[in-house]
Amino acid sequence: MLPKCKIRPVLMGLCLSLGLAGAVAAAPCGNTADGFSGWKAAFAKEAAREGVGKRGLAALASTSYASRTIAADRNQKSFRYSLDKFMKLRGADTIVAQGRKRKARNAAFYASLEQRFGVPAGVLIAIHGMETGFGGFMGDSAVVSAIVTLTYDCRRSDFFRPHALGALKLVDSGAITAQTKGAKHGELGHTQFLPGNALKYGIDANGDGRIDFYNLADAMASTGNFLRQKGWTPGKGYQEGQPNFAVIQRWNAAGVYQKAIAIMAARIDGG
Repeated sequence: MLPKCKIRPVLMGLCLSLGLAGAVAAAPCGNTADGFSGWKAAFAKEAAREGVGKRGLAALASTSYASRTIAADRNQKSFRYSLDKFMKLRGADTIVAQGRKRKARNAAFYASLEQRFGVPAGVLIAIHGMETGFGGFMGDSAVVSAIVTLTYDCRRSDFFRPHALGALKLVDSGAITAQTKGAKHGELGHTQFLPGNALKYGIDANGDGRIDFYNLADAMASTGNFLRQKGWTPGKGYQEGQPNFAVIQRWNAAGVYQKAIAIMAARIDGG
């Protein structure tokens, strides 16, 4: 809050400048590409204060305004679909059929994930199938540009800001680069992690010293870790109304998506 200035108007500018001297001005958002370059310069100062290093700041400077991302963000349809229509459009039967084969083919892998995180194979496989068709398409948008653009955009700046900082820190760590491709909202890899979540919950499951969300083992272990850290209770149910359904809700905000994951997961696990 600025200090109250009980002085004549001629001195008001001085008073305001004194009041702002100790304040940290946030980068102003915008609703069009106009102003994006200026915003990036201001956001770079915020990012540096938050611990982003040279590589991350260089990645921020190289970003472009992601018009396709903004168009996608303004035209999300999943929230309006019925569950039946959503599952048909997303190919639920195909995901279940392929998911069962994947589970059978890699039974030891999925059993190890369930032992470590308590999350059944069906849930992880259903998410993998829903998000990227089991890695068939992991996105064609530059992750850093997409997430930075969403942070600049006034619609949901506060939500995306930690994910933009996360993306820049992932660049610093070498987990991604400014050119890494993902979904239009900046999601990464096999199960489409938002960058802030990737930074927080990512796991190097294959032991190569690097967390790589485009590596299946790292991505699936990180997904299991996310769900466990969000409150997954091993051995409890995950259908709507059961304890672990609330954790599935933490993965995606669309109700039809949440229900579809739970239904497909049960079918993959043979329930």
